[in-house]
Amino acid sequence: MAQAASVTIPTGTAYNGLVLEPKAAHFSFSADVLGTLDTAKTSVASYGAANTTVLKDTDGFYIEAAESAPITSLTIDTGTGSVQSFTTTGGFSLSTPTLKNVSSGGSLTVTDLNIDLANKKVYATLIGGNGVGTFNHLYLWDIASITGVTNVQSTGTYTTTLAGLSITTEGFNKFATSLGLLNLGKSALVGVTDYGTITVVAVPEPSTSVLMGLGLAGLLISKRRRQGRSLGR
Repeated sequence: MAQAASVTIPTGTAYNGLVLEPKAAHFSFSADVLGTLDTAKTSVASYGAANTTVLKDTDGFYIEAAESAPITSLTIDTGTGSVQSFTTTGGFSLSTPTLKNVSSGGSLTVTDLNIDLANKKVYATLIGGNGVGTFNHLYLWDIASITGVTNVQSTGTYTTTLAGLSITTEGFNKFATSLGLLNLGKSALVGVTDYGTITVVAVPEPSTSVLMGLGLAGLLISKRRRQGRSLGR
């Protein structure tokens, strides 16, 4: 029996007659995370190629914090056509001021996600302040549920939602140290069981070679029809 294989391709590359080109992965912080950001007076900014959206109410509390990061590659199971994982570039940066019993001040950047759909895990590059430093491919979150289509074999619009991101112990410790969280800050972060949701919308399109083939087929059919009409005269 042949073993299943996988192939990793850059977005925009033709695979199986389709160009798989999801534009970006949209990450939205949960309400619980927004509450923790408010507690620590944390600011949110975009990092690298990602674009960040931040909305606050008139009192300065977070209504929304989200970022969209370009997808750079997809890993596909060649046997089933299912997307096993994908990578993004860019992310978000957090910074906290000195705040009594909440934080001694710090910074944290989460960027370049590697999202393992097969095992429901999210890895990231983490750049932490307060001596934490840089960690590549850090196992950061577990994914509670994946809904939508992960097996794309025809044209159309596909939406995939990864919900219920729970942080790993190592991820939590690096978040807390990087941001300089003290008793109240850590207590607020401990209470967060859902860090947010990642949503991807993909619109696979026929590759250029397939379109050329369809065009040539159309020309041949048209030519045969003209020849048939000529013979019938």
